[in-house]
Amino acid sequence: MKVTLRERQKNNKISLYLDYYHKGSRKSEYLRLYLNPNPKNKTERDLNKKTKKLAETICAQRQLEVQNGIYGFQDIEKLKGSFITYVTTLAEKKNTSSGNYGNWNSMLKHLKTFCKTDISFQEVDKIFVQKFKDYLGKDAMARAGKKLSQNSKYSYFGKFCAALKQAVKDGILKVNPANGVEYFKQGEPQREFLTLEELQKAVKTECELPLLKKAFIFSALTGLRWSDIEKLLWSEIQHSNELGYYIRFRQKKTKGAETLPISEQARELLGEEGKPDEKVFGNLHYSAWTNLKLQQWMMNAGITKKITFHCARHTYATLQLTLGTDIYTVSKLLGHKELKTTQIYAKVIDSKKKEAANKIKLDL
Repeated sequence: MKVTLRERQKNNKISLYLDYYHKGSRKSEYLRLYLNPNPKNKTERDLNKKTKKLAETICAQRQLEVQNGIYGFQDIEKLKGSFITYVTTLAEKKNTSSGNYGNWNSMLKHLKTFCKTDISFQEVDKIFVQKFKDYLGKDAMARAGKKLSQNSKYSYFGKFCAALKQAVKDGILKVNPANGVEYFKQGEPQREFLTLEELQKAVKTECELPLLKKAFIFSALTGLRWSDIEKLLWSEIQHSNELGYYIRFRQKKTKGAETLPISEQARELLGEEGKPDEKVFGNLHYSAWTNLKLQQWMMNAGITKKITFHCARHTYATLQLTLGTDIYTVSKLLGHKELKTTQIYAKVIDSKKKEAANKIKLDL
């Protein structure tokens, strides 16, 4: 296969592209590099020279890849495929977790806004990646008409880069164009939780959805995520003389196998044992409407904080640390892979201690 650098007049500029010729067939790869057809000064002439030199370097690299069997005719066809369609398909595959799918879907919406029109894999290079990152950082808007939060930028760009990594795995891209582009730093997440007093108030207050209330309290007593509570089977709740009650399950988020000790109170909360293959919480669903009912339950209990179901897990973690459980043990109970994830809760406790220390003031 022969690779040749060619030029094509396009509007008021000259587009540079690679021509692949093999056994009577031709394919093209546009480089998104352009020459000024009528340079008027030395600066414009120098820019043309640098652009042409870059295109020649890419052409030589492609020829080398062809000779080494890295790059072939089929790869050119793959590069012509729609990048937006590919990312859309990836996002749909993530529709197993509302939070994860929501982040993928939001990233896709921003990508479509940024691109205006569909683009091929040929157009996705390091410059494109950097420009999309800049768009997320400076121009992208959230629903409320505000700039994206630091964590949203971090999450969306991370999902975008994950799509590029997958494209490399799928053999569409030979090199990840995001290599060398610095990621956004993750912001300090807000961990809302209930105090022991507030949790006790919630326990004594009726909820319009009793099953939701039971699941929330169970999460606050065990630290289990919603995704693990929703799929929890009776066969996974076990008992032994040595461990007492415990749950043997595989985390949906991390896929890690866990053995989680639970209190007798947590087990009693569940009531009579069902069949081994039955879900403990039956037909439990979580949606915007369910979350509204959760908020109403909290308000009826006199709690004004914005509480979501995941706050039950935060409550478990902060209460364990507040009551003296060491951070390493809490980390294991939560199923965290890294201790630094659990340290976020320790910072919350430290800030509460500082807040408490400043409550006593005297007129001296």
